[in-house]
Amino acid sequence: MISHQKIGLPGVLETAESIDANHMQMVKCKNRSDESYRAIAGVLKQFLKKISNRLELPIRSAAQTPQEETLSARQEADTSCAATSYYSIPFSRNRWFVGRTKKLKELEEKLITSDDCQKLALVGLGGVGKTQAALKLVYIVKEHRPEYSIFWVPALSTESFEQAYRDIATRCSITLNPKEEDPKESVRRYLNSDLAGKWLLVVDNADDQEVLFGKADEHRGVKDYLPESENGRTLFTTRHREIAVSLVGSEVVVLQEMDQKEAEAFLAKSLTQKELLDDEADTIALLNELTYLPLAIAQAAAYLNVMQISIQEYLSLLRNTEQETISLLSREFHDTTRYKSSAQSKNSVAATWLISFDQIRRSDSIAADLLCFMSCIENKAIPRSIMPSVELEEQMVHAIGTLRAYAFVTKRGDGDSYDMHRLVHLATKVWLNMQDTSRKVKEEVAIHLAEIFPSDDYTNRTIWREYFPHAFQFLRNTKMLDGDARYDLCMAVGKCLWVDGRIGEAVDWLSECFLWRRGRYLEDHPSRLAAQHELAMVYQAGGQVKEAVKLLEQVVAIEEKVLKEDHPFRLTSQHVLAGVYQADGQVKEAVKLLEQVVAIREKVLKEDHPSRLASQHGLARAYQADGQVKKAVKLLKQVVAIREKVLKEDHPSRLASQHGLARAYQADGQVKEAVKLLKQVVAIQKKVLKEDHPSRLASQHVLAGAYQADGQVKEAVKLLEQVVAIQEKVLRKDHLDRLISERALQGLYAQQRS
Repeated sequence: MISHQKIGLPGVLETAESIDANHMQMVKCKNRSDESYRAIAGVLKQFLKKISNRLELPIRSAAQTPQEETLSARQEADTSCAATSYYSIPFSRNRWFVGRTKKLKELEEKLITSDDCQKLALVGLGGVGKTQAALKLVYIVKEHRPEYSIFWVPALSTESFEQAYRDIATRCSITLNPKEEDPKESVRRYLNSDLAGKWLLVVDNADDQEVLFGKADEHRGVKDYLPESENGRTLFTTRHREIAVSLVGSEVVVLQEMDQKEAEAFLAKSLTQKELLDDEADTIALLNELTYLPLAIAQAAAYLNVMQISIQEYLSLLRNTEQETISLLSREFHDTTRYKSSAQSKNSVAATWLISFDQIRRSDSIAADLLCFMSCIENKAIPRSIMPSVELEEQMVHAIGTLRAYAFVTKRGDGDSYDMHRLVHLATKVWLNMQDTSRKVKEEVAIHLAEIFPSDDYTNRTIWREYFPHAFQFLRNTKMLDGDARYDLCMAVGKCLWVDGRIGEAVDWLSECFLWRRGRYLEDHPSRLAAQHELAMVYQAGGQVKEAVKLLEQVVAIEEKVLKEDHPFRLTSQHVLAGVYQADGQVKEAVKLLEQVVAIREKVLKEDHPSRLASQHGLARAYQADGQVKKAVKLLKQVVAIREKVLKEDHPSRLASQHGLARAYQADGQVKEAVKLLKQVVAIQKKVLKEDHPSRLASQHVLAGAYQADGQVKEAVKLLEQVVAIQEKVLRKDHLDRLISERALQGLYAQQRS
């Protein structure tokens, strides 16, 4: 007979029974028909009958394997868990919790009230309050559904998960035998059994794929140890939608930032100085700055409580500089409702996403690169076309999907542009500084933006207008960045701003480019001369003609030293300088210089070469300005005749020559000829150019002037009214072309009245 040895279960739950066999006989059972096996099974059945009669428990089926019978005996002996609910919750109630009523109701209905959902994921941006919402649900269930045991398991790491499972084993008196099986497996089997009763399991911070799903050939993941029982319900909280779908399929609930009322109530609960809320405008402004993110509000409240400053003072710090904002949002604060001493659970807004950034870098390097790129430009309305290209389109789709899955990026309506969360935008900069890669990333962004920024061709205006905010944001925040790429971007932006009529801004960026190149390159360096040339042209457009003359005279003087007289760059600069002379009233100087340019080009270029024709056109304009109208008409007729031979009727250069000839006709008193030619030009442009194209508007304006000169004032008014109406839609109030048109129209109105 074996000795009676108990294992230490409480009270009536443990008894000693005799088996007519010794230890040697007990371990020699070959199969179920073995006599020793039947003897042991018989005694166990009698024991289970006694227990079931005493506690009214169902008797297990005898059709079990020896291993299953052993487990059943162990579980049924541990009946205290079936009679009592157990709780393993690491946090007390959050007395600062407010709102989220609809989401909590949805979670409770899906998980607890309904029988259709056994697993559910709560998904949202880091710091949006997923853990706190889950904690609130847990205490609602504990209070109103006492039949549920509640177990809280952090999935921050394999170690945190295993420690939580050990705590469950202790609380439920689950016997663990390390020699027999993994403790986590023991808990899983227990929760899968009927003896566990009803339970709610919260798997918090399920964000790390390796922790959740394991690493190939190394270890099993958390998911392998999660129970699946009809009596149980599992709630996951995660930042990553892809992980959520992998765990629960379509049973996903998304948690967004708080609404204004919830945010105001949360701030009020969190502040010790309630009088700070008296200024409603400042309160709302603060919540807007913090994007209604609960963690950001909690952090701001903690700062206000400790430093005892006003909301207005905090706002001033928050809005001061990007560095000030990052410093504020990087400050840790004490919070009893969050995990302690965890690198993966930080209490500052700037740090709360760092672990996610690292996870993205490990799992999707293209998404990480995209995140870095976006942090260097404006965070709103980011066009897909401005993003760095990758080898395969599917890779880009996946990368954007990764960032959207973490809620770092959201798509704008049905378009092809994206918004990046403002605080994530700032936090990414913190991450880059921590990685010591901020400068390298900015250099790469400068190269990319300089390469893809559109040319100043007016047909690109839709693209460059989309790109402007992002180029401005990058350029403003990289003033200390050295290198050609940044200043190539300054040049490209300045040229497009000029064509867009934003002359003042164009001067700013082109000046910055020129000053940098002047400090870096010798005076005859092509890049320096090009920047000086472009700046001079914009100065002229903005009415700073003297400055333009000075810059271009320097360019021409240098090029005359280092370039041959027929070099295209030298001739182009002389041509442009002549135009500036003309604008400055130095018409004789303009004519003299252009006659030189034309003479040289007539020697070295064919008669239909675009550059030769352009200089002849320019000389004709100078002749006209100098009162030599007959010469102007003669030269322009030659240009038009050649271009009509070699260019299609809708070619811009051909139309420009006809436009110029019409103006010369009008100056020469040939008004009928001017009207006839301009009507042709306008008719063709109407077919091929949009109504707001500058060339089309310019031709209509000149035609209106020709109508006026021809006595057709009503026609002139009608046409100019159309021009002004379109310019009011597309041009700023101070745009020179718009001002000229409006002034001309007022003159026509005055002529009509008289």
